[in-house]
Amino acid sequence: MMEPAESLAVCALLFLLWVRVKGLEFVLIHQRWVFVCLFLLPLSLIFDIYYYVRAWVVFKLSSAPRLHEQRVRDIQKQVREWKEQGSKTFMCTGRPGWLTVSLRVGKYKKTHKNIMINLMDILEVDTKKQIVRVEPLVTMGQVTALLTSIGWTLPVLPELDDLTVGGLIMGTGIESSSHKYGLFQHICTAYELVLADGSFVRCTPSENSDLFYAVPWSCGTLGFLVAAEIRIIPAKKYVKLRFEPVQGLEAICAKFTHESQRQENHFVEGLLYSLDEAVIMTGVMTDEVEPSKLNSIGNYYKPWFFKHVENYLKTNRGGLEYIPLRHYYHRHTRSIFWELQDIIPFGNNPIFRYLFGWMVPPKISLLKLTQGETLRKLYEQHHVVQDMLVPMKCLQQALHTFQNDIHVYPIWLCPFILPSQPGLVHPKGNEAELYIDIGAYGEPRVKHFEARSCMRQLEKFVRSVHGFQMLYADCYMNREEFWEMFDGSLYHKLREKLGCQDAFPEVYDKICKAARH
Repeated sequence: MMEPAESLAVCALLFLLWVRVKGLEFVLIHQRWVFVCLFLLPLSLIFDIYYYVRAWVVFKLSSAPRLHEQRVRDIQKQVREWKEQGSKTFMCTGRPGWLTVSLRVGKYKKTHKNIMINLMDILEVDTKKQIVRVEPLVTMGQVTALLTSIGWTLPVLPELDDLTVGGLIMGTGIESSSHKYGLFQHICTAYELVLADGSFVRCTPSENSDLFYAVPWSCGTLGFLVAAEIRIIPAKKYVKLRFEPVQGLEAICAKFTHESQRQENHFVEGLLYSLDEAVIMTGVMTDEVEPSKLNSIGNYYKPWFFKHVENYLKTNRGGLEYIPLRHYYHRHTRSIFWELQDIIPFGNNPIFRYLFGWMVPPKISLLKLTQGETLRKLYEQHHVVQDMLVPMKCLQQALHTFQNDIHVYPIWLCPFILPSQPGLVHPKGNEAELYIDIGAYGEPRVKHFEARSCMRQLEKFVRSVHGFQMLYADCYMNREEFWEMFDGSLYHKLREKLGCQDAFPEVYDKICKAARH
């Protein structure tokens, strides 16, 4: 009999021969799961282990604050050198485009001056002031690992492990607690930036307030974020989560609106499996637990969360479970919401989960790095990843529009309160308003789907109800339509005041397809 090592070597050899015969591009497009399972999953695991150990060591040795100031001075030096050399091109961060969680590939990285920003550490946790101070490349996985271990958490802790603080501030972030606390930007109390002239500035709601309110959603076009201070709140061990299947669109919208308005709910979330079938989940943090109802959903061998939730719909029975807090926060991480089912079709099979689930998910950044131009174009035309933020009062109309324009299910429903504050994103009136994030991720099933025309139709609807499109996704608006959706008054004023026109591209030129092609 062959030894295990010999068997693996033979399998690897046969795989390489198959790739040679079929061609790498064919394998990456038509049998991508083979490449993901054999290469990307082990590589992703190594990445995770390295960054987890590094973050733990750095924090325990308290070296991060000492190194932070030196790193910021180095960024200032790079910016001043760019200025001395004649400011010939725009600047951007030197982080490779494939490392970001956004599926968009930023071509500007090749033409702009890359400023290296190696800032990935948690600097300080101040439990008296209830603040955590972090560098921009700190991930949500790092934050939950540290804070939950000492009994604290962020009021809004966006879902995926690899989302960074910088991305969530310069873009945006949301979680099922946002109906109480707002978007990620609304739990931030201070930003520290290096500006276009190389100077350092700190901004808060009372100090340099215009800049504080203009930074969110600006996508790094006002300066380089070097640190942020974020509110923290005491954490409890579990989330007591209720599952309620609801039939009929009117009933779904009424129930979801009602639960989103109840402040006693710490968490509110909905998964829509068709236009008239949904499961609405409401949760509260607790230290109490009924052992028979404990569900450690984050364990690698457990079913994917969206599949687990669907069982409540199939049986048409409500339920109650106690989920460990960190497992709850990252409940959609293992299946990348439901995107992984298109990459590894058998990923939720019990045999696969027990044998290989501990390596899941593959890093989104590695998926991007290895997808190639052909697959990228294929995804662009036959795959949708969009989050649209619309007023809660327009939910029923919005779900009909999503059904007609793209027809993607499941759909993620996440409520949030939008305060009336200056900046790119705020309600139409002068008062805070309840909004909802409608997340559509998957293959459209609408007949004759054409990405550009269908998405422009959806964007038009979102503008008409004073909604917003998350900027990590493909955006098809022209410049006039973009500035109809977003309030650019404060942003443009600061661009001029801080000398950003020659230093950074306008946010539209950085993210919109019409500008990038």
